Amino acid sequence: MNNINSNKKARLPARQELSREQHEELLESLKARFEKNMNRHKGCQWAKVQAKLEASIEKLWSLSEMERTGGEPDVVGRDSKTGRLPAGRQEYIFYDCCAETPRGRRNVCYDREGQEGRKAFKPEDNAIDMAAAMGIELLTEEQYRQLQKLGAFDTKTSSWVKTPTDIRKLGGALFADRRYGTVFVYHNSAPSYYGARAFRGSLRV
Repeated sequence: MNNINSNKKARLPARQELSREQHEELLESLKARFEKNMNRHKGCQWAKVQAKLEASIEKLWSLSEMERTGGEPDVVGRDSKTGRLPAGRQEYIFYDCCAETPRGRRNVCYDREGQEGRKAFKPEDNAIDMAAAMGIELLTEEQYRQLQKLGAFDTKTSSWVKTPTDIRKLGGALFADRRYGTVFVYHNSAPSYYGARAFRGSLRV
């Protein structure tokens, strides 16, 4: 059943520049996570990642929102199309790498159409709009499966994933999780929302 007695989520603030203290604290957290999980980004060097982040305040803000809402973002590799370019032109890819779906993004339906289509107990937000406000993209099914190769994620929860247009037009939306050592992709009606489901995002820097 839908969880209608959900905990209130902090509303996303308007995009803004981080304070120096927030800036340094975020970089410290990202560096510590990067160094603790080297299996996620073999061949990548933190100094080069940090240089890219320092040059993109807007991307750093998006990462701060991923962090604030419980996503625990981390580098999962480089774009294959840019990986051989000079360091300053390479794009690094961040995914939400929290063990379970981000706590600060739960109890949301898939998109605004689904949210507005509910006649009662409408959720406060939806995954597509939240991601856009944060400046990130929902993981696709392919990206979600790539993430699951780096560890065991969503063993007790589930996450919305980007849904193909033909499925969405028929009223459905996709979500995924990991059970019994296997990644499963399922469907729900887009207006559905649950206390154990949020979404995971990606960001190119």
